[in-house]
Amino acid sequence: MRDRLLAAEKVKAIDWRDGALYLLDQRVLPFEENWIGYTSATGVAEAIRSMVVRGAPAIGISAAYGVVLAARARLAEGGDWQDALEADFALLADSRPTAVNLFWALDRMRDRLGRVKEQADPLAALEAEAIAIHESDREANLTMAQLGVDLIRKHQGNAQAILTHCNTGALATGGFGTALGVIRGAFIEGMVERVYADETRPWLQGSRLTAWELANEGIPVTLNADSAAAHIMKTKGVTWVIVGADRITANGDVANKIGTYQLAVCAMHHGVRFMVVAPSSTIDMNLASGDDIPIEERDGRELLEVGGKRVGADADAFNPVFDVTPADLIDAIVTEKGIVERPDAAKMAQLMCRKRLH
Repeated sequence: MRDRLLAAEKVKAIDWRDGALYLLDQRVLPFEENWIGYTSATGVAEAIRSMVVRGAPAIGISAAYGVVLAARARLAEGGDWQDALEADFALLADSRPTAVNLFWALDRMRDRLGRVKEQADPLAALEAEAIAIHESDREANLTMAQLGVDLIRKHQGNAQAILTHCNTGALATGGFGTALGVIRGAFIEGMVERVYADETRPWLQGSRLTAWELANEGIPVTLNADSAAAHIMKTKGVTWVIVGADRITANGDVANKIGTYQLAVCAMHHGVRFMVVAPSSTIDMNLASGDDIPIEERDGRELLEVGGKRVGADADAFNPVFDVTPADLIDAIVTEKGIVERPDAAKMAQLMCRKRLH
């Protein structure tokens, strides 16, 4: 199956070449495919903050390359470059508060930094670490796709309808995708007849990105308003809701794009299975439950304006970017270390003791 998965891969969002980071500007998709080059940590942090790049794994990978760019600048300045680099770590960490992959990647780069003192070329060592983070995420996605497909086959192998939320494809990761990777794999195996994609207000990641990725690969996709999801579960034969995650806590609670929680509630009511697909770097064992997750809120103008033109009433706007789905609403969490069905604290701890399956 792996070869067929690789053959289906057509999109990427991150490219490291010639000592610079290039990001596909996701703010202007699907109308423009515009790559922006970055040569500083400040630029990378702003790209993360302004949603040029989005999706928890892609944010972490971009931040890792941001550390490489910062190290190059600090080395050129001379002096105690490692101490000076702390300001760049802080800048990158502040760019998005909820996606734990960001902090995981920065911690991994910091750990590598602590081991470069004796090396003749510390910059090369940091660059190799960032590339390894990038390649590791892509490999994890391929493993999760296989595991997710096996899980769908276990419970219901015939062609079916699947509903997804936000964008979890190659655009949100180091390549291929998490939840969308599983959906791609299931389609290749003949187990998907249609994907329903929530538009995902207010940034319309489902409308602009997920539908674009699926349509480009010939996967039947129908776009729907977020508020139509319950009706679709009731009337369209949906058997799985498959989503990604920005942070998973020690008890299996999941923070994901706003609107995910209500999907899980509706799925349970309609007897639809609910799958979360995310790399183990998304799991934060330092947080006991979803109550501990910091939830990012963005400017209310994202709700009140379209294309810079106000369309909403003269009123306050509440714009949380994420919500938390309790573990007891989740049928399975799929990671590159394996699958946890009906997650709880004991099962999550057991998962994190495993080695990666690839």
